[in-house]
Amino acid sequence: MALEKERSRVLVIGGTGHIGKHIVAASARRGHPASVLIRDVAPSDPAKMQLLKSFIDSGVALIKGDLFDHGSLVNAIKGADIVISAVGPRQLAEQPRIVMAIKEAGNVKRFLPSEFGSDVERVHTVDPAATLYAGKVSLRRLIEAEGIPHTYVCCNGFAETYLPSIGDVTAVGAGPPSAKITVLGDGDAKAVFVVEEDIAAYTVRAVDDPTTLNKILYMRPPANVVSHKEVISMWERKVGRTFQVVRIPEADLLKMIKEAAFPLNILLSLALSIFVRGDQANFEIEPSFGVEATELYPDLRYTTVDEYLDRLL
Repeated sequence: MALEKERSRVLVIGGTGHIGKHIVAASARRGHPASVLIRDVAPSDPAKMQLLKSFIDSGVALIKGDLFDHGSLVNAIKGADIVISAVGPRQLAEQPRIVMAIKEAGNVKRFLPSEFGSDVERVHTVDPAATLYAGKVSLRRLIEAEGIPHTYVCCNGFAETYLPSIGDVTAVGAGPPSAKITVLGDGDAKAVFVVEEDIAAYTVRAVDDPTTLNKILYMRPPANVVSHKEVISMWERKVGRTFQVVRIPEADLLKMIKEAAFPLNILLSLALSIFVRGDQANFEIEPSFGVEATELYPDLRYTTVDEYLDRLL
């Protein structure tokens, strides 16, 4: 029957955010009837207005609703088969509202909560990141207790967050360094960086795939499992010069995290797990709990760290 081949209807909550906008675009490209929950369909911010226009132009429906308005949430969810939450750090703690709305709607085939980072059950860090991760763990337990079909997406590091500063977490947002690069720990721990468009493409590919149901979808593209030292070497080769490396030992980093204000404290505590303790690549992905995206979808070509660095030249 032709109907069987139709792609699932996807609702994205947090669709105008950093990763959400890529997921919305990837859903539309892949032919999913896609919709986005929007608080304000006529925002005053011109960039946001432009983004919403691009959604509409690609056939995406804007549904007026709010995380804090249960009725509107249930209503939006009733029109979807797949619910993807891409809410940002400030709304993470509100996701049980989505779970309750999914329960009430009763029609959802799969829920993807807002994870999009390291595997929250395999990290070793301190506050404030530890509290952030604990909230995501308790949401997993709630989803499972409510019997909601799910996929947890652990895409590891956003390339656009970490790579423009050549992995220097103390200079995120500043672009490539001119003379010095700060390295946390010894710089040997393996981290994983995935370009946002690729994260979205793998996520959307997984939503209708029975192999990813009730599993963790990890993104560990082989060419993108690299240490900070390796990223720096790649960059030095490209620009034809060497940089002065400033090392911050773990003990000093812990002190910095305690003293830093938001959002640097979150960034540094996430970095402790990623760059010092190597939590993104220091365990085997067992079939009992997880699957790896590049193995599942070898036909999807991903951008390598090396190729991404070329964009910065």
